[in-house]
Amino acid sequence: MNRNVLSRRVLAGVALAALALAGCSSNADKDTASNGGDKKLAGDVKVDGSSTVAPLSEAAATIYKENGQSGVNVSVGTSGTGGGFEKFCKGETDISDASRPIKDSEKQACEAAGVKYKELIVANDALTVVVNKDNSFVDCLTVDQLKKIWEPGSKVNNWNQVDAKFPNEPLKLFGAGTDSGTFDYFTGAINGKEGDSRTDYTASENDNVTVQGVGGTKGGLGYFGYTYFEENTAKLKALKIDGGAGCVEPSVKTAQDNSYKPLSRPLFIYVSDAASKKAQVTDFVDFYIENIDDIVKEAKFVPLTDQQKGTLKSEFDSLKAAS
Repeated sequence: MNRNVLSRRVLAGVALAALALAGCSSNADKDTASNGGDKKLAGDVKVDGSSTVAPLSEAAATIYKENGQSGVNVSVGTSGTGGGFEKFCKGETDISDASRPIKDSEKQACEAAGVKYKELIVANDALTVVVNKDNSFVDCLTVDQLKKIWEPGSKVNNWNQVDAKFPNEPLKLFGAGTDSGTFDYFTGAINGKEGDSRTDYTASENDNVTVQGVGGTKGGLGYFGYTYFEENTAKLKALKIDGGAGCVEPSVKTAQDNSYKPLSRPLFIYVSDAASKKAQVTDFVDFYIENIDDIVKEAKFVPLTDQQKGTLKSEFDSLKAAS
């Protein structure tokens, strides 16, 4: 499912909900905002950052607009987690999508620019290793095998170099670019240090490049967030990963219970203190949080646990209280 399909599904769901409520809504209700009957708002909400988290924020923006805030323009860019934080710490965006926590160097950049913020976990993810749908010889890889493939200086370019049982099939690699939080997380989890990776692969902050590359290459292998696999099951096969306790497949359950090791992770949005003083930003983030289950479901992400949802609400409430 591509993002246009996602948007159509979101709009269809919103339309059905609107019909269901029509019988009990007054004309005055139609002029109220999405949260608690507030007045309609106007202005911009600028979001940028992780391409992994972008579909979630896009779904939130679409549902928000269709639920009464047509005057608020929520734009969602995909500069990668690192690129997003660079803009965020310059005060160029209100919200930064991130597929990893903010780094110390990025914290220092924000601090130097006087940008304060709140970190909010909005979903979970199972970082997914994929091969071509027609690949019939591999269903599971160990962390050691992945390291053999991806570590700096690796010369592995054939599947039979990964395992002698595998066929003589050229191995072509696709993955996240260096500005991506997915790149940081994957290299840290697999190679032992963030940023340590071979460089002779097709790299992009746009995960659809990996989808097309692996989907069009018989011996292709790549990695990205779980939602991109869910949207492209007709082209790709997800591999189970053996992190030391046997082969475990990526799924909602294994991401939430952290049995999909070492590639399950939380996903974040960062909201600046300055942005939280803008009525349209606060209203949008309120809506994002209050409707997080529906948004996560529509965008095919791994939901938050009840404990995570409680923390999410209290963290944003504390930010509003300080504004």
